[in-house]
Amino acid sequence: MKTILLFAATAAALTLSGCGEPSAQPAPVETPVAVQPVTPSLPAPDQEIFSKAFTAACPDAEAIAIASCRSKGLGESDFLCEYGLGDDEYLRHEATVTPGDGEWTIADPAEICAQGA
Repeated sequence: MKTILLFAATAAALTLSGCGEPSAQPAPVETPVAVQPVTPSLPAPDQEIFSKAFTAACPDAEAIAIASCRSKGLGESDFLCEYGLGDDEYLRHEATVTPGDGEWTIADPAEICAQGA
């Protein structure tokens, strides 16, 4: 009988110990997030912008017929442009354009101009 009474008292004590106020947990700490300042940048190169950069770098080459530019990757400032010259409607050539002094410039003009000759 003592065993049963002891068991019942222990069970009641354990049950009551779970009641009451919840234990105080520390408030979550907010982690600061790094934010890069917004700086004005050049617009992404399109056919017109690429044509101007190409003509400035290679004045003797044929005119750009078609061009398509895309970023080289996330966080990269350079763009890869595929283009066609003269009456060509296909993107047969490639050039990397990079931001210069307020405008886009061809990264390796000597090699690129040799393709357009």
